[in-house]
Amino acid sequence: MQRSKVIDELVSRIATVDPGHPTRVAVDGVDAAGKTTLCNELVAPLESLGRHVVRASVDRFHNPAAIRLRRGEASPEGYFHDSFDYSSLIDTLLRPFGPSGSRRFRRAVFDYLSDSSVDSPVEEARLDSILLFDGVFLMRPELRDHWDLSIFVQADFAETVSRAELRDRSLFGSADAVRRRYEQRYVPGQQLYLSECSPEHIASIVIDNNDPEQPTITRAA
Repeated sequence: MQRSKVIDELVSRIATVDPGHPTRVAVDGVDAAGKTTLCNELVAPLESLGRHVVRASVDRFHNPAAIRLRRGEASPEGYFHDSFDYSSLIDTLLRPFGPSGSRRFRRAVFDYLSDSSVDSPVEEARLDSILLFDGVFLMRPELRDHWDLSIFVQADFAETVSRAELRDRSLFGSADAVRRRYEQRYVPGQQLYLSECSPEHIASIVIDNNDPEQPTITRAA
């Protein structure tokens, strides 16, 4: 299926969700599956329908390095269990968008690059706002009930690691360093997540994104 048709289908499905409060959409998937790109592509067509779109990412809700890396830099368990501050994510963003929520929210609480807190402004969502939230591990038990629609972007690890070698080279210094980090920490951490949480069976929509130019919707509940 052409990518534009997949985007149109997702926009149609998202726009028809009416939970009685701002709509919270999770775009989940393993590292480098294409979550952020997909989220960004959904913004303009949803706004063209007159909807107010809020973009946010789990990358702005990291734990401090002292917590993230307490099991060691190469620990898959540390990646899966310790990376993110889910309490702050729920309290400052997801719950305000939910039933009886205040609609007053913050998009970020932490900058992992500087390893410091972020004093992001308090904003107010409209009743018809749509939160497009991308990230890893979004179908964890503590988050599942906070999504009104969930999308799982699937791609094979051979493909995602190859993409990461290009995308993350400046972050880790070389393609070899990227591959080592993925093989030691990120891929096995994601395998823990896939095994324990089965996101591809929980998500409302599953997209095969091994070929970004020709993605396929493989499940649409």
